[in-house]
Amino acid sequence: MKLVSYASRTGWKPGLLDSDQVFDLNSALWAAGRRTSPDLPSVRAFLQTHGGRLDQVAAAVGPVLGSGALDPVGSLGSVRLGPPVTDPAKVLCVGLNYSDHVGETGRAMPAHPDLFAKFASSLIGPYDAVDRSDVTDNLDFEGELAVVIGKECGRVDESDALSYVAGLSVLNDITARDLQYRGTQWLAGKAVDRATPFGPAIVTLDETGDPQALDIETFVNGTRVQGSNTKNMIFPVARIISYVSRFLTLGPGDVIATGTPEGIGAKRNPPLWLRPGDKVEVVLEKVGVLRNEIH
Repeated sequence: MKLVSYASRTGWKPGLLDSDQVFDLNSALWAAGRRTSPDLPSVRAFLQTHGGRLDQVAAAVGPVLGSGALDPVGSLGSVRLGPPVTDPAKVLCVGLNYSDHVGETGRAMPAHPDLFAKFASSLIGPYDAVDRSDVTDNLDFEGELAVVIGKECGRVDESDALSYVAGLSVLNDITARDLQYRGTQWLAGKAVDRATPFGPAIVTLDETGDPQALDIETFVNGTRVQGSNTKNMIFPVARIISYVSRFLTLGPGDVIATGTPEGIGAKRNPPLWLRPGDKVEVVLEKVGVLRNEIH
């Protein structure tokens, strides 16, 4: 199952992606006999209601989408997608989680996940423009696997952590490096308004398989600048969730970006900063592709 948020005349609505067609999630639930009254206003609200039984929902709505009985909202080319979770309570990020990236930064290997936060105001859709060239001259890319929590998660063991995951998505942790390095905290460079592409969908684990076996690549203007596999994470997804949940209760719709591999623009010689007109793609195997232009 692939969960999306799509634009309507009244704002963002929760949807489902099937092949290249977007369907209204509430209509699909109605057709599958799982209607919630009143209609669920967002993907986050859907997860709050159904996050503990996504497999059952997928089994119910799958045949509806495949039967042709439900008309789509439109195709991917005609419907604007937003971040799959438009209103997360938490957006957490792991800063140093691939050994090759740690090496290129010159930092010591972390003993625990290195965490920082973003905000919902940072997030944009999977194909939206990154209109931040007026904020910084040192705009950088970081392709990442993002994890979305499906149900309340507190003090969980690593062995059980993946059962709290709604699904996986793609995130580009676009960073204003000059702002990031002005102080000892990273927030200024990492939480820039409307500068973090996220999406296109939340893909449930039954479709993605093992989160630690996915190829991830970043391209700038068609040139491959990052490439790795999530098996190379220092801290795998389950360990990150277990670690965070020991001190911070995670809830439905919370997002965790799990770190980027080597190849960031700041550590190239000369540095590769993103400029207006540049096109950036992040490709995550079995999950999706972000395509964003820098403005």
